[in-house]
This record gives sequence, C-alpha cells and structure tokens, in this order.
Amino acid sequence: MGVAASKKVEKTLKDSPEFDSACNSVYSDCLNLTQHAFPGVLPYQLSDASDRLHLKLSTALPLVKKWASLPPSQTQVDQAFKSVESDSGGETLNSSEFKAFAVELFRDAIVSNVQNAVLRRVPIGIAGIAGFGMVTRSGKDLVGGLMGIYALGVAAAVYLNLSG
Repeated sequence: MGVAASKKVEKTLKDSPEFDSACNSVYSDCLNLTQHAFPGVLPYQLSDASDRLHLKLSTALPLVKKWASLPPSQTQVDQAFKSVESDSGGETLNSSEFKAFAVELFRDAIVSNVQNAVLRRVPIGIAGIAGFGMVTRSGKDLVGGLMGIYALGVAAAVYLNLSG
C-alpha cells in the first residue's frame, strides 16, 4: 500500500488548485518577510512556512484535514528540505522548489498517518476474529482466512479514502 498510497496522495496534492494557491500565498509571504532580500525562501523560514501551509490546507483540502490534523514536525520539515535541497543545490528555494518541498512534506505526513491508522485498526480486528474463532472452535484455516480478508479490507478502505 505504501508506494501506491504515496503516489495517489502526491497526485492529489499536485493536481489541487487549492494546494497551488496555498503554496503561492505562503511563498509570497516568506519573500515579503525578508523584504525580497533573497531570491527565494530560506531554510530557516521553512518551519514557519509549513505551519502556514498546514493552516491554509487544513481548511481547503479534506485530505489534509483528515490525515494531517497536526502541522508537520521539525523533523518532517528537515527531511522534506533535505530531499528537495539535494535536487536544487541552492541556499534558497524558488517557487517550484518550494512547491516540491510542500508536496514532499505533506505527502510524507499524510502517508505516515495513514499507515499508523492501518496499524492501529488491524490488530484490534484480528484479535476480535481470533477470539471469535476460539469461542466457536472454528478451524485455523477459516480464522486465518478471515484475518487476511479483514486486514486487506481495512487497508483497501483506508486507501480508497485517500482521494480526499
């Protein structure tokens, strides 16, 4: 589910006019804060920029509201910057690099939260199925099959819910 979910979230973000608008707005705010003294967003501005992006996106995109309820952590910001920084090589991020940073940041945050949701839901359901199997003295093949179907169903339901 990881790669497919990651690509689905990335496509949703990149295709969203609300995401573009939020990125452009926050990018402009960052330039204004430095009084246009630099050609782009500086690394030290990225934490505040990600908080601003989260605020704008959590009201505009249901995907962010549901799966990234908290602003990205400093660690997530640093990881997203490192992946974009290695591509750009500059000291500042221009508009397209800033958008790539935002896609990376929110994609990883959303996918991480989705994976955590699946990992929380599956063991509870499997324990219930195992308990039911013990009480009814069902065969281990039947119980094992039901556990597999349940886990697959939870993962599919969460994946299908990623479109926003």
